[in-house]
Amino acid sequence: MSDFDRPVDRRSTHSLKWDKYRTQDILPLWVADTDFMASPAIIEALHQRIEHGVFGYTLVSKELVDTVQTRLQKRYQWPIQPDWLVWMPGMVSGLNIACRATGHSGSAVLSPKPVYPPFMSAPTLSERQSTTIPMVLQGTRWVMDLDALEEAITPACKLLLFCNPHNPGGTCYRKEELQRLLEICERHDLILCSDEIHCDLILDPEIQHIPVASLDSKLAKRTITLMAPSKTYNIAGLACAFAIIPDASLRNHFRRVMQGIVPEVNLLGLTAALAAYRDSEQWSMQQLDYLRGNRDYLIEEINRIPGMHLHPFEATYLAWIDISGLELTDPGGFFEHAGVGLSPGADFGDSKFMRLNFGCPRATLEEAVSRIRQALAQRG
Repeated sequence: MSDFDRPVDRRSTHSLKWDKYRTQDILPLWVADTDFMASPAIIEALHQRIEHGVFGYTLVSKELVDTVQTRLQKRYQWPIQPDWLVWMPGMVSGLNIACRATGHSGSAVLSPKPVYPPFMSAPTLSERQSTTIPMVLQGTRWVMDLDALEEAITPACKLLLFCNPHNPGGTCYRKEELQRLLEICERHDLILCSDEIHCDLILDPEIQHIPVASLDSKLAKRTITLMAPSKTYNIAGLACAFAIIPDASLRNHFRRVMQGIVPEVNLLGLTAALAAYRDSEQWSMQQLDYLRGNRDYLIEEINRIPGMHLHPFEATYLAWIDISGLELTDPGGFFEHAGVGLSPGADFGDSKFMRLNFGCPRATLEEAVSRIRQALAQRG
C-alpha cells in the first residue's frame, strides 16, 4: 500500500515546481506534476535499467506497444494497430506538430478557452490563426460550446484542438457530446486533435473516459489522439508520450513534420512507461482514491470561503477555482503573498479563476487552505 501522505522533500532537486519559490515560504500548487513518489514498479524498473550501465539510442519495444494496445482494448474496447502509434517526448510537441501537419500557413486552428496554455500558443508558433471557442457551464460541468463552435468555423479552419478530460475544469465528456463533436468535424472537414493525457485520472468511479477516436472507425481517420503516462504516474520529467493516428496519410505527414526536429523518446522514459502501464495499476487505483479525498476536501473547504467557489468536477488533480468574488487586482501576487503558489487563470484565458494542483499530501493541502483563509481574514 503506497503512502500518499508521506511528504517528499523536492527542494534542491532542480524541480521546476518547487524551485520557482526556492527562497520563499510559498507552497507550490501550480504546474501539473504531483508530489507523490512514482510507483515501486517504476522505480524498480529504472534501477534495473540504470544498473545495466549503457544508455545509448533506444527503440520502442514490442512489449510496450503490445501493452498500450492491450490497455486501449481492455479499457475502451478500442482496437488499434501498432503502426498507428507515433512516439514523442511530450504532449505539447504533439499539439505543435498537429498544427504544422494540417492546413497551411495562415489557416485557422480552433480550440476551447479557457484551456491549457499551449493550445493557444501552438497555432501562433505554427504560423496559423488561433480561433477560440468558449467553455460554458452546464449545471456544474464546464463544456465546450458546440453551437458556438459551428458558428465560428470558416473555410480557413482546418484543425480543432480538443482537451478531454478538460484542463482546466476537470470535465470528462460523455458519448453523446463526443459523437456530436465528431459529426461537426466531419461536416466541416476538420482534423480533430484530442489531448487525452488526463484520461486515467477520472475521479468519479461511475464515469468512464471515452477516447473520441474509439467511437467511429470511419470518423477516426480524421483524428489525432494524444496520450502519455506522465500525469497519472508522475513521470513527466522522463518525457514519453504518443499519438494515435489511424489514417496513414495524416500519420505520415505528422511524422514528416517531426523529422529532424523532434527527438526520439529516451530509454528511461520508455522504461518507465512500460512499468507504469504494465505493472502499476494497483498503485494508480490507490492514487485515485487519495485524489478523490483531496478533491472532496478542497470543494468543501473552498466553498466555505466567501468570494471563492469551486464546482464539483470529474477528473484531473487540478481545481479550477472561481475567485471573481474576491475582486483582486493581482490574484497571483495575492495568493503568493499568502504563501500559496497557484496558476493564474489569465494564463488559461480567464482571469476570474485560479488553478490549484491538489496532487500533494493532505497536510500540504490543509496548510494551503489555512494560509488562504488567514490572508483573506487579514485583508478584511
